[in-house]
Amino acid sequence: MANLKTFSGFPIQNLTSDPVPFAQAKINDPYAGTWSSGGSMNTGRDSLAGTGIQTSALAVGGSPGISALNELYNGSSWTESGDLNTARKALAASGTSSTAALAFGGFTSPPTVDKNETETFNGSSWTEVANLATARHGLAGTGTNTAALAIGGYTTSPAAASALNESWNGSAWTETGDLNDARNYLGAAGTTTAALVAGGNETLTANTESWNGSSWTEVSDMNTARFGYGMNGTSTSALAYAGLSPPLGPPNYQTKTESWNGSAWTEVNDLSAVKGYIGGAGVNNTSALAFGGATPGPVSATTEEWSFPAITTTILQEGDMWFNSSSSTLKGYGTAAGIPAATWATGGSLNVTSKNSIQGAGTQTAALSAGGSSGDPNDSTKVATAEEYNGTSWTEVNDLNSAKTVCTTTGTQTAAILFGGTPAVTETEHYNGSTWTEVGDLNTGRYEIAAAGGYTAGLAFAGRTPGAEWNAVNESWNGTSWTETTDLNTARRGAYGSGSQTAALCSSGSINSAPTYLTPNVESWDGSAWTEIANVNTQRYAGGVAGVQTSTLIIGGYSTPPGDPQVEHYNGTSWTEVNDLSTGRAAGSSLGGSGSAAAALYAGGTPPNTAITEEFTAGSAVVTVTTS
Repeated sequence: MANLKTFSGFPIQNLTSDPVPFAQAKINDPYAGTWSSGGSMNTGRDSLAGTGIQTSALAVGGSPGISALNELYNGSSWTESGDLNTARKALAASGTSSTAALAFGGFTSPPTVDKNETETFNGSSWTEVANLATARHGLAGTGTNTAALAIGGYTTSPAAASALNESWNGSAWTETGDLNDARNYLGAAGTTTAALVAGGNETLTANTESWNGSSWTEVSDMNTARFGYGMNGTSTSALAYAGLSPPLGPPNYQTKTESWNGSAWTEVNDLSAVKGYIGGAGVNNTSALAFGGATPGPVSATTEEWSFPAITTTILQEGDMWFNSSSSTLKGYGTAAGIPAATWATGGSLNVTSKNSIQGAGTQTAALSAGGSSGDPNDSTKVATAEEYNGTSWTEVNDLNSAKTVCTTTGTQTAAILFGGTPAVTETEHYNGSTWTEVGDLNTGRYEIAAAGGYTAGLAFAGRTPGAEWNAVNESWNGTSWTETTDLNTARRGAYGSGSQTAALCSSGSINSAPTYLTPNVESWDGSAWTEIANVNTQRYAGGVAGVQTSTLIIGGYSTPPGDPQVEHYNGTSWTEVNDLSTGRAAGSSLGGSGSAAAALYAGGTPPNTAITEEFTAGSAVVTVTTS
């Protein structure tokens, strides 16, 4: 039941259409932000440095040739100002406006000579100050003119990408904690005590690292690996745009823009033109400037401004009520009994990047994933690796006692059981948050099993055994041993299991060896018997699942190859399709027969094998108010 305001003494609005929830209004108006044309630069350049904010920016250095040129932006037009003392390209800059900036590093060519010169700008002229400790180009800069970081880059001699990080205190550079991943032509945002870097080359990467003032920590990857792109903002609110991605070269310049919210990157509206080696400025993910850059044609002089138009749609808040005169319906807005429209966002990627046929347990912020295959879902390339998820990133933990694939897991991150696997594994292993211990075996060895419950009270049903493509076997776990109990009505494999030992669901699955022979059938378990209930909308198998008997989410799977992106929610009565995965896949890791349908995740899977993690978050919904 939704939590809505009472009728007594409360005015009800009379509207011809439903208002829009805040999350949707941000999209409609659009929350994703838009790029619009700004004033063009006087001289088109690429491999330049930019800094400042949208209404007070600076564009310095770059090419064609080796440029010392400096231009200032006032929010509408560019003006040439005092040139650098040392002409260079592929340099970096930092600063909060066009009147207080720092420029450092870069290179000249031919011949290629890395530069360590640092210059400070006062709004009219540049002054040389203390040099970088290590000359390099293709580095990233962030911070102010008195407190900056010089991160990564490339050294010509020796020829190598750099992980070096130097800190500027207003008078000198000091080497500090290096990046985990050496790279050049990367992006950076933030301050000397809270920074973010992402992307880059020498080995093209989407890797993102967060800086706390002393060390770097890997966090969620970008959606698109790239280098030579623009990035600005803070460690919790950043924007990345344009750049180059594989296959490398001028035809592969990007328009893609991604927004960072402190935990994940989300793709938002693209630039209007493809560009690489671009300049940029801005304070967060809601206000930015992109200028210059290389294109498949001439070097660009154009400028684009990123902004969030004001939201004009009527915004809903929890408890609001209104009368929709078009449908003659009294409605309200609240946390509905089911899962309303919800969203998927990118989370931290698995560490094992080539893995499928895995299953998980736990919650969205404390998940466990173990076992699987590094090749075909049913081949012999089994793995014993296990990883834990903290809501942001995956960390490898102790391996299983034996490698397994197409196995099943249920429980929590600190108290889980993993059982079954191909070809007919009976072994059960218990995870206590640190180590795996072999415990009581299944009575019937099988794989593609569905599960419900936890470590002390679990359920394992359906599956596949050698010589038979499906079975209806159901076994109950008491924390020590398995006991056979009432079978399913419909034998199947790869079904979606959810709920508890006494209140479970078995949804869809395969009833033959071919993936086209599927069932939409759903059965409900009351602790003693299975009863057929409402069918799913899209029949499939080998996907992800989360939730309880009265609120279950089924995710992806195989309906027709390749993997399916569709997601459905069961509210205790019927199934409703909700927002799809961004990447259709199957045989990934979810929350198994546990977790919450309102806060689910799906990691890894195939085809092709992926390390991607996506997080599902439900919100409030418009509900019809029943009156008597």
